[in-house]
Amino acid sequence: MFKNCPLLLSIMILVGCASNKPVIRTTKSSSAKVKSTTQKTSTSNSQKANTATNPNNKNKEIVVKTKTNSTITLPKTDTAIKTSSSTNKSTNKVEVLQATTRVVVTPDIVKKYINTYSPQAQKNMQNFGVPASITLAQGILESGAGTGDLSIQANNHFGIKCHKEWKGDSILHDDDAKNECFRKYSSPIDSYIDHSLFLTSRPWYSGLFKLSKTDYKAWAKGLKDAGYATDSKYPEKIIGIIERYELFKFDDVNYKSEPILVEPIEKNNYTVTHEVIQGDSLYSISKKYNVNIEDIKKANRLENDNVSIGQVLLIK
Repeated sequence: MFKNCPLLLSIMILVGCASNKPVIRTTKSSSAKVKSTTQKTSTSNSQKANTATNPNNKNKEIVVKTKTNSTITLPKTDTAIKTSSSTNKSTNKVEVLQATTRVVVTPDIVKKYINTYSPQAQKNMQNFGVPASITLAQGILESGAGTGDLSIQANNHFGIKCHKEWKGDSILHDDDAKNECFRKYSSPIDSYIDHSLFLTSRPWYSGLFKLSKTDYKAWAKGLKDAGYATDSKYPEKIIGIIERYELFKFDDVNYKSEPILVEPIEKNNYTVTHEVIQGDSLYSISKKYNVNIEDIKKANRLENDNVSIGQVLLIK
């Protein structure tokens, strides 16, 4: 009997140790954790499915409401937006210019204007620091390449209003309001000189002169920001004229223009025009006015299908 005591004692010790082991229980917190993990996975899968079925959701913030009434905001996806713009540098087309006067001009009229006033624009650049390309583009737009009412009646090529300090002659002209007072000059050259004096004498234009004389895009945008024009598309129009007629070449004082003969076309037969906006194409414009693309290209002397924002097209 005593021989079996060691064996019995060992069994009793083992049973005692097993009964003293802590018991592992599944608590509410761990249950909540599992539930939360399951819910997160479910939400993620639901989100992916929603994005796949509705592509428009990929650039929006997605707000997911959980069962506990809390919300999870998923950040919107960063999307690179590529904007492609092509500039038609061909001068073989009609220009419809609208600043202080709306006029229709042909490329030969614009080229003649450039040949006439580019020397003065370059001289102003040397004396005052205003890029010649900017001066010429503003002159072309504001005066209708010298054919607008203000330029003919008052030699005012830049649409400069009287303002309180003006002591010279003046003329009344409808612009933002009826019968506004505009400066009147004895010659277009006086208008060119006063344009540079006007920009250099106003403190709100001082930031322009910190820009490079070759950065015509920054100058065009700076003029609008400083309040030179109320037209929201003014920078695009100035940039468009500079690039179509390559006026940036005149920012080199040694560059001289070479006359380009362009066959004039009849401009008085067209009464409907269209100003190109974001998203326009020759196809969409042709559908809007029920005309053929080739007829629009022919009317505007376009060599290809490229159009630029702010460009005004003759339609019919």
